[in-house]
Amino acid sequence: MDWKSLRMSTENTMANGLWYVVQTLSNAEQKVKRFIERQLAFEELEDYIYEVLMPTEVVSEVKGGKKSQKTRKLYPGYVFIHMRLYDEDGKLLQKPWYFVNGTEGVIGFVGGNRPTALKDSEIKRILSQVAEAEGKEVPKVQYEVGEEVKITDGPFLNLNGRIDEIDPDAGKLKVSVSIFGRFTPVTLEYWQVERITE
Repeated sequence: MDWKSLRMSTENTMANGLWYVVQTLSNAEQKVKRFIERQLAFEELEDYIYEVLMPTEVVSEVKGGKKSQKTRKLYPGYVFIHMRLYDEDGKLLQKPWYFVNGTEGVIGFVGGNRPTALKDSEIKRILSQVAEAEGKEVPKVQYEVGEEVKITDGPFLNLNGRIDEIDPDAGKLKVSVSIFGRFTPVTLEYWQVERITE
């Protein structure tokens, strides 16, 4: 936990801010996040807006034998802002309200003119998704035990096999491959196989 989070966690909840959901235009999430973060000091909004979150995960796939990685948004069309939007009397604070709503690419707060903050359980779930996705690669295609796949990389290139085990945490599959008339278990990474399409 950084010093800012630590400082905020020791202050009362109202001053600490809450998490709000902001709807954006399609594919404008990153632009909205960057703009708000860049303008905080300039607009003197650091006492109101603490963090802008756009949850993502890294997705890998293989096309034509080449592995590629892409960042996929977990909540397309939305950003989450940790901010103070109401004063101690429950009145809407105009400065942060107009700043966020006026940001190019923003459609508006979820909840309209009187946004409701996310519940603790909701933001905890989102933050744990972000933590889980960090440093991990998720296959674009999800596989199932018993499914037939074609190997697209490595010494067993172009052989077909059947998935016996799946280890989603490691991103590996145990595949039975027929070699010289015998089934041999081979451990492969998700991206080394592709689904056999009819």
